[in-house]
Amino acid sequence: MATATHTASSTADVIFVGSGINALVGAALLAQRGQKVLVLERNERLGGCIRTEELFPGYRHDVLSQWYPLFVGSPAYAELKDALAEAGLVFAQGGHSTGVILPDGRSLALKQDMPDAVRRIDALCPGDGTALGAMAERLFGPDAALTFGLLGQQPYGLGLVKLLWAEWRRRGLEGLLGFAGDSLESFRRWADRHLKDDVSRALLAPWVLHSGLGPDDACSALIGKLTFAAVVAGGMPVVQGGSEGVVRALQRVIERHGGACRTSADVSEVIVEGQGRRAKATGVCVGTERLMARRAVVCNVTPPQLYGRLWREAPQPLRERAAAYRFGRGGMQIHFALNAPPRWADPEMAKVPLVHLTESLEQVCASVVEANNGLLPVRPTLAIGQPTAVDPSRAPAGAAILWVQMQELPTRLKGDAAGQIEVPADGQWTPAVREAMADRVQARLAQVLPGLAEQIVGRKAYGPAELQALNCNLVGGDPYAGVCSPDQFFWLRPFAATAGARTHVTSCAGLYHIGASTHPGPGLGAGSGYLVAQALAPR
Repeated sequence: MATATHTASSTADVIFVGSGINALVGAALLAQRGQKVLVLERNERLGGCIRTEELFPGYRHDVLSQWYPLFVGSPAYAELKDALAEAGLVFAQGGHSTGVILPDGRSLALKQDMPDAVRRIDALCPGDGTALGAMAERLFGPDAALTFGLLGQQPYGLGLVKLLWAEWRRRGLEGLLGFAGDSLESFRRWADRHLKDDVSRALLAPWVLHSGLGPDDACSALIGKLTFAAVVAGGMPVVQGGSEGVVRALQRVIERHGGACRTSADVSEVIVEGQGRRAKATGVCVGTERLMARRAVVCNVTPPQLYGRLWREAPQPLRERAAAYRFGRGGMQIHFALNAPPRWADPEMAKVPLVHLTESLEQVCASVVEANNGLLPVRPTLAIGQPTAVDPSRAPAGAAILWVQMQELPTRLKGDAAGQIEVPADGQWTPAVREAMADRVQARLAQVLPGLAEQIVGRKAYGPAELQALNCNLVGGDPYAGVCSPDQFFWLRPFAATAGARTHVTSCAGLYHIGASTHPGPGLGAGSGYLVAQALAPR
């Protein structure tokens, strides 16, 4: 309960704690639907993992997240599109989607066109493209209603019951169980059956990493195939001028409809009145202020934050489950400002927004194991983003930016798999370890980008420690706020429901939990923000 030293202050219908994309989208939707909303952010700026900075004069870098295929294809964007455009949001997109390059120089660039991708991959290895085409056709055809219905609805809502009933009538029990079995399969097992060529296997394998999984993990086949197919079909849009543009636009929508956003507002407590089944969230404490919420408090935080800090009298079972919630491997971002576009051997690669660099599917698996064992990987998988390929305005004329992401790093260091980088005895990431790892990455890039060193204007690296410092939801540098393993996904994200839950997690009326740690998981799709808006003010 809040103490008597707090003084009552302003009132809103719905208060959002945190300002990541789920909170901003949820608040904008509710504001448009007539609710008075208040967004509170502990940092000096809004946006969570959306952060644009001029790291070097004339170069505008998206420090953390950057790509918006999930958001552009979401129901939230469909509803907000006109308002966001009026608020100045513009997405930039080219004709290419993704690609892969191997250190030996073999590469493959794909356009935003699935039939064309099938032809290109079949030309590389007859049959592999056809297999990928069949996979995409099934995902977006017979399985679309079930797959996207599962991801797009509250796991414990009536809509899901209706969906499963309809699919049971269409498929039968055997068909539903077959879908479930396929959904639990690892990517390596699926690839061993359907893909023969090293390049096509290496093309898809890194997409599994974009959910915190590895190719040997359960569910990695579904997530890897779905992400890859969605990117090839929908492309890789970025925000014109930098991702902070989407934050500004969402803030303008909120404020134009009577809402407010406050920064440097660290919420210390969710005010809960009553106990047991009568418990109800009625507001929050910020410093000495009590900010009251007539309808709901929505927390865009991790489970340990919600149940271990904000809701001080949360039931013990929830506290225990939150404490056991598992975060994944650490991430790393390295930003290069170049005085000219990178020199790819195949000029078409310069048009690809996001290229992965790896030797093979097996190398991706090996790097994941090294990181899971606390070791810096010898040959990390690199996601090489080229935002200036679709948005030249981010750099001076004729210059370029490389946005490099790694997702196979240990949160606590036990050693270096290559035996070259000395790690501290306490296992903590230090600036020295971070820069040594950045040197390894730069040398790896130079294998496929001749003359890279001479083109570099500046380099800025963010290791797991810096990622967590920028956003407390990135615990241990985990960019996905919790691993998406089967025990922490869908019905079980972040963990199993409790009786009488107002959402699919909390047992406190008026208290909602959103963000990457909740269903439908991480990414810039704003799925949980949309779902909470639907729960509070259905459209």
